[in-house]
Amino acid sequence: MPRVTLGYAVIGYIYMSTRTISFSEGEFYHVYNRGTDKRTIYESDPDYKRFQELLFLSNTADSISVRNLKRKYKTIYEHSQGNHLVSVGAYCLMPNHFHILLTPLVEGGVSLFMNKLTTGYSMYFNQKYQRSGRLFEGSFKAKHVSEDVYLKYLFAYIHLNPVKLIDKHWKEEGIKNPEEAYEYVASYKYSSLSDFLDTEREEEVVLSKDRFPDYFSKKETQKQELLEWLEYDKLDQG
Repeated sequence: MPRVTLGYAVIGYIYMSTRTISFSEGEFYHVYNRGTDKRTIYESDPDYKRFQELLFLSNTADSISVRNLKRKYKTIYEHSQGNHLVSVGAYCLMPNHFHILLTPLVEGGVSLFMNKLTTGYSMYFNQKYQRSGRLFEGSFKAKHVSEDVYLKYLFAYIHLNPVKLIDKHWKEEGIKNPEEAYEYVASYKYSSLSDFLDTEREEEVVLSKDRFPDYFSKKETQKQELLEWLEYDKLDQG
């Protein structure tokens, strides 16, 4: 099976040494990476949107040309992908890093998907901002999700990442207004949370919810879960 090198985690937990992880079909994985030297990787709204488009377009073994697809379709989400490499259950894009929860559908699917995603975005970013060199901090990082309770927790952890944009110390000091923080993440355009809150948008096709446990069949259930974490002292993966 394909392997990926694990290094230091983005936030919340640290691997003290480098090791390898094998990806198995039917298993769940939290994958993530950040900009090299912690640099910003999304400078504007179109950058976030391009990465979301690539989350959709990279999920196939077929070659893609974003330019050609934009000429052919009103929106690239109308494109028929063919067979998927992975199923995406949740994601969140932050100014200098990203998180994706996924499960492989074919052997080598995770590595191929992530390579297409990060290479495609790096080429777009470097050309747009007239830069060269590595955009991301080495190979993507990954952690196997082996327990149901941890899998459910990751939906909260990933979707609550944007809280740091309005209160960077909330994990250590707690949230003064959980309802306000919830409304902020619920309206955050660059994560998959909206797709669990009955919000109709074209980016919803990035997800394959049927491949993941149905923890949040109702909008109210999702909100209650996130509010409970926001009211908890620390949301940490240690």
